[in-house]
Amino acid sequence: MEKRDTRKQVTGQKGEDIAAGFLEKNGYRISERNYRCPIGEIDIVARDKNELVFVEVKTRRSGELGYPEQAVGIKKQKKISQLALWYLQEKKLHGVRARFDVVAVMIQPSGNDIRLIKNAFDFVSY
Repeated sequence: MEKRDTRKQVTGQKGEDIAAGFLEKNGYRISERNYRCPIGEIDIVARDKNELVFVEVKTRRSGELGYPEQAVGIKKQKKISQLALWYLQEKKLHGVRARFDVVAVMIQPSGNDIRLIKNAFDFVSY
């Protein structure tokens, strides 16, 4: 079990590295990676032109469990929404335009498949 968890962490970290590079190549300015607060963690916080973007990165090594972005269900969207609120309050960023993007990374021997889903979901309240 522990070995699988370590592999999952390594895959996740590699996916986040790939996603950060991809976002930068596409004009995003990374503000923070792995922002942590008492209620959880946001993978990437970035700026895309005049918008603050909260980015969730999902990485897979196979299609066995479906597409990576399918793992960002309503429960995860609620969690990310709450984390975004925390971030905005902590940083005193009131009235800032913000959105939620998802970067889906499929790591494969033939090459990585990276998909950016802009405005992947709207703010979800409890």
